[in-house]
Amino acid sequence: MKHPDMYRDEEIVVLGLAKSGVQVAKVLHEHGAVVTVNDKKEREQCPEASELESLGISVICGGHPDGLVHEGVKLVVKNPGIPYSVPPVQKALELGIEVVTEVEVAYHLCEAPIIGITGSNGKTTTTTWVGKMLEAAGMNPIVAGNIGTPLTQAAQEASPDNWMVVELSSFQLKGTEDFRPKVGCLLNVAETHLDYHGDMRDYVDSKAKLFANQGVSDTAVLNWDDPYCRGLVPGIKAGILPFSMSEELVQGVFVRPSYVPDTEDDLKRVIIYRDYTESETVIAEVASIGLPGRFNVENALAACAVAIAAGADPAGLAETLASFRGVEHRLEYVAEKGGAAYYNNSKATNAKATSMALASFRQPIVLIAGGLDRGSDYLELVPVLQGRVKALVALGQTKDKLAHVAKLAGLKTVITVDNGDSAASVLQKAVQEAAALAEEGDIVLLSPACASWDMFTSYEVRGRIFKEAVHNL
Repeated sequence: MKHPDMYRDEEIVVLGLAKSGVQVAKVLHEHGAVVTVNDKKEREQCPEASELESLGISVICGGHPDGLVHEGVKLVVKNPGIPYSVPPVQKALELGIEVVTEVEVAYHLCEAPIIGITGSNGKTTTTTWVGKMLEAAGMNPIVAGNIGTPLTQAAQEASPDNWMVVELSSFQLKGTEDFRPKVGCLLNVAETHLDYHGDMRDYVDSKAKLFANQGVSDTAVLNWDDPYCRGLVPGIKAGILPFSMSEELVQGVFVRPSYVPDTEDDLKRVIIYRDYTESETVIAEVASIGLPGRFNVENALAACAVAIAAGADPAGLAETLASFRGVEHRLEYVAEKGGAAYYNNSKATNAKATSMALASFRQPIVLIAGGLDRGSDYLELVPVLQGRVKALVALGQTKDKLAHVAKLAGLKTVITVDNGDSAASVLQKAVQEAAALAEEGDIVLLSPACASWDMFTSYEVRGRIFKEAVHNL
């Protein structure tokens, strides 16, 4: 797309009245565009509509009317979650009208260098961690996007002295054309969101758009242990700064000695940064990291690599590695009840995320899982359930699938919770069932392996109801 100034007196359609849609509509209106915002929800479900209309922005609720998108429209900005199959998007594509997400608009407005962080798992934790590292280094970060301030608002407020640290989803990246982060980071790739993307190729291609416009003066931070990430290397023009748990790198951030799962030698491991001259800096001991779990060691490596790529001193990262205690709904400690420790990992919306969470504990686990059925078979959970999980409490659309997988893994105790009067009551019942199974020294872990939308409006709502249920035991 062009800079928003170039759309003065031109028609733009914004699809979706979520937080990002409201903000991008305001920004484009301020730059002189003729903006129409459309949302399929009924008017009473769109409280933001009145505010936009008071500014002179047209708002249409209750469906997608014929003629919304026509030859006179110059740009469509859609909410990332809206699929490309909806009629107004299809019409725009047929007419050759550019369809973008808020990320593209914000990029054209932002004067600060941008750090873009994406991946199937760990985005929010790593993005927040990078923000803390840059803050400690005096580099004036602004954390925005899916977390923090809406991206277009933050982009307008940023100056060249800031660093914009942005969590990005595949949905957002798919709708970009010119977006070019100074530092782009791909944490990992797992089979997820296939209901939106259709297949893994489209999903990976969408993630890869993070690097599409980077040049030799930019940096691509890649997980060297992930085959999908390494597979993108031939198409990347930026300088590559890899991170690895399992390999000593010629250049990059890695663990020495290499991380071996299910061993207890963390005290002997250190995080190393090796630069292009092969000079090494010991960043910190692995045991000093403030978050539990192997996957959080991986997130720590990624955060260090991103911060170093932005100019932070690798020798100054240890304190933030130790002091950061994580983000809500990401392996969040809730309470101890009856000698068992309860953890909220509601953000685990795919099987890989749940596998990573399970691998973080050596104690016996009572697992609460289940949610929206996106067509996965969850068979990849079988090996990680074996020997780690003593019981499963399953709920939601996928409860029977997960119960089947648990039985394949040899679990003798599998409970399914039927739908009740409300989603909250179902989850409360699941917590009560798990509590009855848990013994002193056990872990009770909510790690659903599924999105929340079959029962809850978001994983945040699901996580908070879980925490309330635990406190009420």
